[in-house]
Amino acid sequence: MAGIGFELRKLVKGDSYSSLLIAYAYAGIISSGPWVLSIIAVLLIGVISLPVVIPAALVAKFQTVVTYLIAFSLILTGLAQLAFTRYSADRIFEKEHYRLLPNLNGLLLVVIAVSGLLAYPISLLTFPGQSLFFRLLFAVTYVVLCCVWITAILLSGLKAYKAILINFALGYGSALLLVFLLRHGNLEGLLLAFLAGQFVLLMGMLFVIFRGYQSRVFIEFDFLGSGRMYRSLMLTGLFYNLGIWADKFVFWFHPVTGSTVIGALRASLVYDLPVFLAYLAIIPGMAVFLVRMETDFVEYYDKFYDAVREGGSLSYIQEVKDEMVRVAREGLYDIIKIQAIATIVVIVAGRQLLQWAGISEIHLPLLSIQVVATGFQVVLLGLLNIFFYLDKRNLVLLLTGLFATLNLVFTLISIQMGPYFYGYGFALALMVTIAAGMVLLDKTLDRLEYETFMLQ
Repeated sequence: MAGIGFELRKLVKGDSYSSLLIAYAYAGIISSGPWVLSIIAVLLIGVISLPVVIPAALVAKFQTVVTYLIAFSLILTGLAQLAFTRYSADRIFEKEHYRLLPNLNGLLLVVIAVSGLLAYPISLLTFPGQSLFFRLLFAVTYVVLCCVWITAILLSGLKAYKAILINFALGYGSALLLVFLLRHGNLEGLLLAFLAGQFVLLMGMLFVIFRGYQSRVFIEFDFLGSGRMYRSLMLTGLFYNLGIWADKFVFWFHPVTGSTVIGALRASLVYDLPVFLAYLAIIPGMAVFLVRMETDFVEYYDKFYDAVREGGSLSYIQEVKDEMVRVAREGLYDIIKIQAIATIVVIVAGRQLLQWAGISEIHLPLLSIQVVATGFQVVLLGLLNIFFYLDKRNLVLLLTGLFATLNLVFTLISIQMGPYFYGYGFALALMVTIAAGMVLLDKTLDRLEYETFMLQ
């Protein structure tokens, strides 16, 4: 399934600027497509429902419910996402492909049990004023979303980005189609349509995995064995997702910036919409991230470790290592440059973008800082990806823990400082984490030959 790298390399090595442009466009669609589709689909579900669902506040309730479902499902499954991806990579390296499918089924069973035990009581307690059917839909959607993230992260680890994109399109397309049929059901109808779309998405991704990796055993729990799942990766996944959502939770539940929407769920009219729009600006940075990582960096990374394993000369190893370091640094700088251009474009066109989205221009300063912050997030992803390639799990854990802590603390401080500082907590937390990551990366790359040979 790892054909994305070959396709990108073939496009990048073309003799024309058009082939290079196609490569970056392809990478942007593949890497950001699922996220963009998710945002647009949730917005469109609301737009489609507005003429029928009365009052219109029900649409806001639906979007709030979906946001919480996505946030808490990502945080819970963060414990397993990276660790199971590494487990799968280790099984492939050891030629144990037959273990992938049964252990995925085993993990999904564990996730269904844990998420179900959490979701059903919470849905009963959180929505006392809603129907039993709504609370049941909430719990089932949470379970299905947890399964979606586990399956998607495995496909991502196998670099089946195209399969992920296609299935996200099918899933959210199905949800939009069902909205026409179920929109008269008010809040329950909207949530049922969303649930059905997520189920289609999950089944599509499982079909890809079942077709690509066959096994005579249906279910297995080998991943729970000693040393099979790295605790550092489990904590990394948890901290990264907590870091991404920390500022949102602070704005939702702070009495100054948040307000109750449905049951115990709160939202922030000041903060949510600009953040939503800002994430659409990550496409250029994600395209550069995917192209540089999957082409130049991977090429020299493979050459370096092949030379170490196969007994290459010291001069050749140092030469290849120097090229790998150069490519890594240039890749990060390219991400920064391209994302900076995208950020400037959004800031300049921000007023017009807010008008198109039907949002007050008072949100323009917050949109501007959030666009900068989401650009920093792409740079952080590039840094973490390099550390993952170098198997520096403890450093990644340190950086994600730092990011989660700083985002929480700085966001609380920004609210105390007043509206002009909203959004700066998230951006500053990313800046400090990136700066620390750059220092650690320099030290790691300087000691790379020594540590590589010491671990052989």
